[in-house]
This record gives sequence, structure tokens and C-alpha cells, in this order.
Amino acid sequence: MGNWSSSSKKRKALPIDTQFKFPADDDIPVWPQDDGFARGIIDLGELQVFQVTSFNKVWSTFEGGPGNAGATFFEPASVPEGFSMLGCYAQPNNKPLFGWVLVAKANSSAENGALAEPVDYTLVWTNSSSGIEQGNTAYVWLPTAPDGYKAVGHIVTTLPEKPSVDRIRCVRSNLTDEIVTHSWIWGTGKSSRDSNGFNVYNTRPKIRGIKAAGVPVGTFIAQNGRTDTSLSIPCLINTKLDFSTMPNLDQAKALIKTYAPLMYLHPDEKYLPSSVKWFFTNGALLYTRGKESEPVAIDPSGSVLPQGKDNDGAHWIDLPKDETNRERVKRGDLDSFQAYMHIKPMFGATFTDISIWIFYPFNGPSRAKVGFVTIPLGKIGQHVGDWEHVTLRISNFNGGLNSVYFSQHSGGQWVDASELEFVPGKNKPIAYSSLNGHALYSKPGLVLQGTSVIGIRNDTAKSKKVVDLGNEFEVVAGEYLRSAITEPAWLNFGWQWGPKISYKTEKALPKKLVGWLPSELFGEEGPTGPQLKSSWNEDER
Repeated sequence: MGNWSSSSKKRKALPIDTQFKFPADDDIPVWPQDDGFARGIIDLGELQVFQVTSFNKVWSTFEGGPGNAGATFFEPASVPEGFSMLGCYAQPNNKPLFGWVLVAKANSSAENGALAEPVDYTLVWTNSSSGIEQGNTAYVWLPTAPDGYKAVGHIVTTLPEKPSVDRIRCVRSNLTDEIVTHSWIWGTGKSSRDSNGFNVYNTRPKIRGIKAAGVPVGTFIAQNGRTDTSLSIPCLINTKLDFSTMPNLDQAKALIKTYAPLMYLHPDEKYLPSSVKWFFTNGALLYTRGKESEPVAIDPSGSVLPQGKDNDGAHWIDLPKDETNRERVKRGDLDSFQAYMHIKPMFGATFTDISIWIFYPFNGPSRAKVGFVTIPLGKIGQHVGDWEHVTLRISNFNGGLNSVYFSQHSGGQWVDASELEFVPGKNKPIAYSSLNGHALYSKPGLVLQGTSVIGIRNDTAKSKKVVDLGNEFEVVAGEYLRSAITEPAWLNFGWQWGPKISYKTEKALPKKLVGWLPSELFGEEGPTGPQLKSSWNEDER
């Protein structure tokens, strides 16, 4: 790493001063070797790319951006021979240093030159006359690409002279694709919404999914008073996209055992997860519209379930009829628990997403917080069947865990590996399941779904009710693996895993609370299965 300026030595240490390391950094598994997974270099067709994770610091500012902690800009270090820089890296100072950028080399078979030097540079921004706290003066440059090429990153320098054109490469236009801004890195305004100033963002491909070919470069985009409609750089495209860089089944299972989270349920949780097989063999019933009086018992494999993705209300699953068994099945069974894995390519098969699906027979009722008072909401929020998931995002360059997505009701949140809580001495993250609702979070405590004054409570805490999501699991889907996986029948049941019931409880609640609560909470409606979620074939957000 580069040296900090003398002025920075006087300041308080920031998270970015520390390079993130996994708890078991010295004990990273050697993945079973086969094909192109975790081989360091990925062939995108006309380009070879390498993921650089070591950097030399160029410039820092110590205010603005997330947490008003400033940001730091870096150049990639230890670039392999024959590879060229595509752009610099930037990160907020409120996180440990943890990131990557791609460097590239043209394949010898590439026609008309896949890479080219810029012909000039445009100065996008300089802080030479600003009053922000900073290490020294910075200049952010956008390479001027020759005709038929595009710059995919910026250069940051501390000198007013334009950089040498041989320091960076531009990419032939037909090997690039559109991007969108993702998270805010830094800016001269008070927030990412202040588009009048200078802002720096992370980016990602505009089109993302299991068949999408866009490849993020890891560089930032600098915008000087511009909006998303005028993005100045693109991402790369994997024109090869034969999925040879994806893990085989043995490699995927090794990744799951290494990185699958340890999930803590709340100490007061009554509605536990189970395996789908346990749910079926303990009395779950299949109902068909028009034949409600003739429900059908579901066999352990779910082979009696209709197959399809119509979700037209013609079928649904419910708990056993008799009250004793109904209440028993509601409470799930930790001893039977099994997680269900969907392995899918992401970002042009340069990353692997492993979605870990968790089934609960029952989702408990919600509780509201109004000021300092907690109000039980009766039946509001409860329903039969509950599917939750976390997704591991893993680099296909080296098999390293990049980030984890925690599903939370109708949304969720990506958390970088550097900000996760890990099991001591292991590279397994910790996930927390919220009381009754089972939304997943990376940290314990209360998350309020609403405002600071009123909202739905999501309480999480450690307890003795804990499951290792990488212990008992079944890989149920991985389209690129083809015949290596047989999908269970229940996965292709395209209707709801619980009945739809309407009820009116508004009169029993404070008017202010009723006005805030979403209308769908005033009833019960079971969820659809994992395959009908938008994230099944697309990115999480």
C-alpha cells in the first residue's frame, strides 16, 4: 500500500486504514480443481481479465460521502505481465479496504485490437480550489477513447499534467455494455441525491441475470453535475459465456460448506424452519379451487403437486385440518431442517451466486412499535408457508466470498464481506432471523420497517436456536449444471404455499397505525415458491 500524507497521520484512524482479511485468511480451502473455476484469469472471448485486489493509494479526502468519513482513490498494484489497467478504484473511508478492479489483455486471436490507448484525457474534476479536508490536490481524468473504443474507467492523479496515454487502455465498443450507478462512494454534496456537485459511484451492468453477459470492471464513475442518463463509461461483455468459469457441483458444495452462514433465530421464536419433506409428511394438504372439501395429502417428494408457473389461484397448500396437528406443524422442526441451494451465474459468469432458501411452515404475526410502545397486531402479518433466502456472491476468479444478500420481506440488502460478522476462526458469516417474520439481517438488534416513530418491528438476537445453513442442504437447481441436478417436484409448483384469507381488524388498532400499515397486512396470503421470485433468474436488486 502507498504511504499516507503527513497531514493524514494527525487524524483519527479510519476503517479504510485496515486491509480486510477473512477470519481464516491463512486457511482458505483449495477448491477441487476442474475446468476454469478459481483459475485467476477469465477468458471473455477477445479479452482475458484478471481481478486485482491489491492497490496503491493515490489520494484521500476526509469528509463527505457515507458517514462523512471521506473516500480514498487507488491504482491497481501487482498487475500481471501483459495486462493493462482499465481504471482506478475508489472506496468510502468508513469501511475496511476491500475491493477489486479488472485488468485486461487482448487475446492473440482478437481482430482489430480489443484494447487501445486513449488519444487524450478530459479533466472531469479537481479539488484544487475546494475547501474540503484532503491529503493533497487530486485530478480525476476520463480517457478520450479513439473511434470505435470506449473508456471503462477513470485515472486519478495528484499532478495537473495529463497522464501518459500508455497508462490505461480503452476497450473496443462492441465488447462493452451499458451500466447503472449502484452505491454512492463520495461526493462534494451532503448525499448521493445532490446531483449538482461532483459525485463518485460504484457501477454494475444495467442488465443482470443468469443469461446476462455484462461484466463489471470494478472501477468507479465520476459525475460532475450529471445524472444516470449520461453515464460516461460502460462495463465489459463476456462474448464467450460458455459457463466454463462456473464451479462444478463438487466445487459448489465445497463453497457452500465454507461460506454458508450460521443462522440465529430469536430466543422467543416459536415458528421454526423445517425441511419441505417434514412439512409434507406431517400433514400438509393440497387444495384445488372448486374442490375445497377434498384436499389431497402431499407425499414426501411432492410428486402429487401440480407443475407449472401460472399462480392463477387454482391451487394452494395448507396446514393439516385437525387443530392439534395444525398447531404442531406451525411450529416447524429444527431437527429436520434442510436448506435448498440454487447455483447461478452472475455478471457474465465472472461471479457465482448461491441462493440459500429456507422454508418455514408458518410466518408469525407482526408487532408494531409506536413511540416507546410495542403493540401486538393479532393475526396481522401471519400466513402459512414462508420462504426466505440469503445469497452468497462468490468470485469465479479466486473462489473468494465477495458479499451476501439478506432477504427482508419484499426487499433485501447486499452486505460486503468486509462488513459481515463471522463465526470466530471461520469464514462463515452470521445471519439473524427476525422474530416471527423471519427477515434476515447481518447484525442483531431492532430494525424498524417504517419511520423512527412508527413501524413494524424486526427483532433479532443470538440464541440456542441456531442452524448451520451449510450443514444439511440439497442443491435443487443450477441451470448451467444441466443433468448433474434433478429438480424436486415441489420446486416447480407454481402456486401459493398457503391459503389466502381476508379479515378486518382495523377497528382494534390505533387509526394512525392503520393509516400507515400496508393493506396486504390485513389478511393472510401464502407465498409462492422460490422459482417464482424475480431474483430466481435475475439479480437480487
